[in-house]
Amino acid sequence: MSAISTPQPTVTGSPSVASDTSRLATKENLDKAAAQFEALFINQMLKSARAAKLGDGLFDSEALDQFRDMQDAKLSETIAVHTPMGIGKALAAFLAQNRPDLKGGAK
Repeated sequence: MSAISTPQPTVTGSPSVASDTSRLATKENLDKAAAQFEALFINQMLKSARAAKLGDGLFDSEALDQFRDMQDAKLSETIAVHTPMGIGKALAAFLAQNRPDLKGGAK
């Protein structure tokens, strides 16, 4: 008996990802990613501060914890946009260091 071989499809990339990613490497995208990173960093700081509470509250519940997490996420985004700590700016400057097309106001 001979084995039937099935043809294997050639995989060149994910169908949902474009092969040309040059448009993604822009100063605006770098700044946006740096601001999102700063928001995540601030959110982690808020989570750590909330985890360090000394006692249980009278009205603590899972729903209240979920609401507080959503509130902290929005607060961290707002802080990162309106009064940034500088982490995002430093990260963007570091990542653009060896990329002349991403430095300053170019592009």
